[in-house]
Amino acid sequence: MRIAVLVSGGVDSAVVVDKLYKEGHDLHLFYIRIGMDNDQGDCSADEDIEMCTLIARKYNLPLKVVSLHEEYWDNVMAYALRTVKEGLTPHPDMMCNKMIKFGFFEERWGKDFDKTATGHYASIREVDGKFYLATAADPVKDQTDFLAQISYKQLSHLLFPLGEIPKSEVRKLAAEAKLPNAVRKDSQGICFLGKINYNDFLERQLGTKSGPVIEIETGKKIGEHRGYWFYTIGQRKGLGLSGGPWYVVKKNTRDNVVYVSNGYDTKAQYGRSIPIEEMHWITSDPFEEPIIKNDSHSSGSLPDEAIYVAFKTRHSPEFYQGTIRKDGNGGYIVESSTDVQGIAPGQFAIIYTPDRSLCLGSGMITLPSAKKRKRTKKRVGDSESI
Repeated sequence: MRIAVLVSGGVDSAVVVDKLYKEGHDLHLFYIRIGMDNDQGDCSADEDIEMCTLIARKYNLPLKVVSLHEEYWDNVMAYALRTVKEGLTPHPDMMCNKMIKFGFFEERWGKDFDKTATGHYASIREVDGKFYLATAADPVKDQTDFLAQISYKQLSHLLFPLGEIPKSEVRKLAAEAKLPNAVRKDSQGICFLGKINYNDFLERQLGTKSGPVIEIETGKKIGEHRGYWFYTIGQRKGLGLSGGPWYVVKKNTRDNVVYVSNGYDTKAQYGRSIPIEEMHWITSDPFEEPIIKNDSHSSGSLPDEAIYVAFKTRHSPEFYQGTIRKDGNGGYIVESSTDVQGIAPGQFAIIYTPDRSLCLGSGMITLPSAKKRKRTKKRVGDSESI
């Protein structure tokens, strides 16, 4: 096959190149540049491009550096900043996959190839003639939660060669192939920031505005903060409060108030009912085309018009079990069988089959009983909506 391979300079995408090359495919390497050397992030691009160049030379393959900086800023970054300003918690990595890597890149370059391959830890499985996003063999590295907003069309054009390979084996394969980045450390943090501190970035974009930190159980002011946009639900570090641990459990964006709760296991940190909106099913709506057999996963009475699922609310190898049902107003309610810590509006509930093998899609977590926020277009993640 003629395959476009998205390379990053990291060991994962390099092993993808080695694996596909040995299989005899016609490979064309692409590096997507989304940052600049200023406040908008640099992602250490020069160093990454140098490493990608070494990989290309090793296998005598073409490498093209393509810029999607403006598209990234106008879409992903604008979404992230707007979401933070609204007091919500954004998921820029998920939107980068949907809109940049498999959106603009596919429309301009990827469409000219049979497939586009990446170093994501995920799999694609065919069930009854349809493709489904499937979890990776390595549960710690699994990245299906970052991919849960992509479309079926995007999924159908993708290859994830590392889906069945544990990270430890990837490192071993890199060493055996004598790849120049075999021992290079994995990237950490949010890519678009490069070497810029996240709070410094928010301060440059949104400024500061002091406000009270309130203990939610007593209503007592126990400190000051620099602006609610610096804090997210479930956050523990960086609060600057003595006598902890303290956790952020609520924010009042109108009055610029941050509410916290004290202790390792306070009730205010947890919840079981998670309302979600703008639900995106990747392959098909399981309420219309059932892929889940409730009978085999039943542990009690099932609410009317609900289905059993596994789900996540953040990037973690851990899953929760529960049910999902429609709320009658165009949204959904996920009910967890156990307490969920730090439910953050703006983040996404990632929905899986009960056996955790297939990722069905995701919806944005919203406030309980909150009115739908007005938007200029249909969906928060669509490129037209920014």
